[in-house]
Amino acid sequence: MTEISQHALDMAAKVEAFVRDVVVQFEKDPRRDHHGAPTDELMMEMRGLAREAGVLTPHIKADGSHLTQRETAVVLIKSGLSPLGPLACNTMAPDEGNMYLIGHVGSPDLKERFLKPLVEGRGRSAFFMTEPAEWGGAGSDPSMMKTTCHKDGNQWVINGRKTFITGAQGAMVGIVMAASAEEDTKGGACMFLVDLPDEAIRIDEVPNTIDSSMPGGHATLTIDNLRVPADQMLGQPGEGFKYAQIRLSPARLSHCMRWLGCCIRAHEIASDYACRRMAFGKQLIEHEGVGFMLAENEILIKQCELMIDWCAGVLDTGSLGTVESSMAKVSVSEALMKIADNCVQVMGGTGVTERTIVEQVFREIRAFRIYDGPTEVHKWSLAKKIRRDWRKAQEALAAKEAQPA
Repeated sequence: MTEISQHALDMAAKVEAFVRDVVVQFEKDPRRDHHGAPTDELMMEMRGLAREAGVLTPHIKADGSHLTQRETAVVLIKSGLSPLGPLACNTMAPDEGNMYLIGHVGSPDLKERFLKPLVEGRGRSAFFMTEPAEWGGAGSDPSMMKTTCHKDGNQWVINGRKTFITGAQGAMVGIVMAASAEEDTKGGACMFLVDLPDEAIRIDEVPNTIDSSMPGGHATLTIDNLRVPADQMLGQPGEGFKYAQIRLSPARLSHCMRWLGCCIRAHEIASDYACRRMAFGKQLIEHEGVGFMLAENEILIKQCELMIDWCAGVLDTGSLGTVESSMAKVSVSEALMKIADNCVQVMGGTGVTERTIVEQVFREIRAFRIYDGPTEVHKWSLAKKIRRDWRKAQEALAAKEAQPA
């Protein structure tokens, strides 16, 4: 397993100090949009401070190389100690995953044009994949994708609809996935890098959602004859789903990292409350029911840390880690939901108010159980693997028994 460098440990410490000392002060800042998410003005102010502190985009080194996944974990967990931390430090979704993808698949020209401004924190990006259910479009099943692209001279023309596109409103870079209508791609998906905004991409709605940490919200939009130069295709025609796998597992795991940081902070707040609050003649934490919830949190936090580190170690070997990241997503998201729920319960009435971030963390984690694949989809995928492994074992046993003695 790869070792965690001193550079990563030092960066994690710097990020933690910055989030606790600087970012936390912005948690009550009124600069929010219609669904409670931080505005770009607030984001840019915090990023300016992060740049001065040397913690902007801390998971990417000055030479453009990425930290290992195990190193990324120690840094991103610290950035998540505030719901605003990933936004301030430029480690948030979907940008962190988009930067990873462009860095691994993009040509030098595409990296210069689209990746560099993202790494420098000069704007946000969006990943256009999910489609409206009422349209019969793709959600957890990407094979249902109905947005199409076809070639017209030296351009590709894209038409379709997308929904729950995080950060689309106000983004400067988009990665658009579409199913190819070209025969030589056999209906495979293509990925395109596009400048935003674009008149051919019309935002129809930005609904209010249970979470409120993502600038720009989760838009539903229509793509009407979007023309993209052929040299802005990310990778090769028809290979979009393969490239999505490159992004999928690391991005799924980095969600776990950031939200673990938030739950660690919520647990700190709940523990402080339980040690200060008096009821029935003693501190709340001295009551067994309360103390046991906080003890359970400590256990679950450690389990999450270990699961993340294990999956990160697998990714660091070069494996796609599809199975491992599904296991981590299920395990960590469900554990974090229990941690967040325990924190609210320990704090009683205060836990459901906006006096602390505990109420927001609870909402964010509830959404996280759905984003990047609901728990049930991951379990179904794992069950299919169990069945495949069983069949292989039966076939191997049958072949062995058929061999002459």
